[in-house]
Amino acid sequence: MPEIISPFAIMRVSKRSLFRYLGSLGLLAVILIFCAVLTMLSPVFFTATNWVNLLLQSTILAVLAMGLTFVMMTGGIDLSVGAVLAVSSMIGLDLIVDHQAPVLVGVAASLLIGILFGLVNGIMVTRVGIPPLIVTLATMGVARGIVLIYSDGAKVTKIPDSIIYWANGEIEGIPVLLLIVGLLAMIAHILLSHTIYGRSLRASGGNELAARLAGVRTKGVITGAYVLSGATASIAGLLLAARLESAGPNAGLGMEQTVIAAVVIGGTSLFGGQGHIVGTLLGVLLISLVSNAVNLLNVPPAWDQVVKGLVILIAALLDVYRRKYSQDGYSK
Repeated sequence: MPEIISPFAIMRVSKRSLFRYLGSLGLLAVILIFCAVLTMLSPVFFTATNWVNLLLQSTILAVLAMGLTFVMMTGGIDLSVGAVLAVSSMIGLDLIVDHQAPVLVGVAASLLIGILFGLVNGIMVTRVGIPPLIVTLATMGVARGIVLIYSDGAKVTKIPDSIIYWANGEIEGIPVLLLIVGLLAMIAHILLSHTIYGRSLRASGGNELAARLAGVRTKGVITGAYVLSGATASIAGLLLAARLESAGPNAGLGMEQTVIAAVVIGGTSLFGGQGHIVGTLLGVLLISLVSNAVNLLNVPPAWDQVVKGLVILIAALLDVYRRKYSQDGYSK
């Protein structure tokens, strides 16, 4: 006998789908409204030069945010990304500049450092059981201490032209940096949304116990997320050094707040299990638009931090409401 589907059940499913659909469009709508307002307030805003600069300035944040998306989907956090960015780029580029190591060796060393920090974070969280906030706060301090000791406060300059090209080169008029970040975004999106690992990560963040009972090796999956975050932090460090044509011990200082803001605004749940790369990139764009508006409208720079802090709070409140609505609202 065929199962009879209640019309109320159909209404609940439709309501759920509509809620998610509107949620995915909400951020894009906010960005479009923000752009419309800025266009009226500043004649410079909607120019090609400003938009190219805006996108280029958002690239480093985008790379860091993509890696952090994987971690936050587990219900964790990674406060060490800015410090890992600094220590990995400093040591990797110092090997190239001051120790005449081949470029590939220096780049590989930088990536390895980022991966090792991510691996330590992941093992401490999954195997030892230390809360992610404490673990990554500790590794942030360790990484900052190492880079200060290693550099003695000095910058690495005379970056090879082959690395500077990543940030300043163009292919058919398109900045190479945008192409690199676009490729990374495509890889991250495929990995998160179209692979077994992505589905396992989503399940582990949504309900780790249920995922483990279903056969998912949750500890390995979660550790992998921290490794990816460390790897993307090192990539971001190399790209930032290419943009600035130098690597300094204070690189990435204080970027943790901005990265977390972008990921949360992009729809990644603070409680884990929900998130996507496209949303993260939209969150990065909105954060970058706020900074761009501060510059164009001659607003005191301190207000940039105030606005970002308020945006994080609003995004967190929306995440709590979204989670409560998805769990309780449909059962009524």
